[in-house]
Amino acid sequence: MKESYIYVLTNKYRTTFYIGVTGNLKKRLVEHTSGTGSKFTGKYNVVDLIYFEVFTDINQAIAREKQLKNWRKEWKLNLIRKVNPTLATLEY
Repeated sequence: MKESYIYVLTNKYRTTFYIGVTGNLKKRLVEHTSGTGSKFTGKYNVVDLIYFEVFTDINQAIAREKQLKNWRKEWKLNLIRKVNPTLATLEY
């Protein structure tokens, strides 16, 4: 079974968020950190991982990403704070 991930990145001030989906979280984080992950994350320096979910089906991960992208910022923060109350940068 190949794992897939949805993940949330933020900037150092925790004011801007990016939600993505990937089949290789570690590689994707390196891409974001090096500035090759996406134009948005590079422009706003959104590189701190604060949340992720693991899926066994990429289609479920994509559906979850789309769902979270449609949520209000407050809802996203409430979800994240359930597992990461201080919005600390996570190691993966």
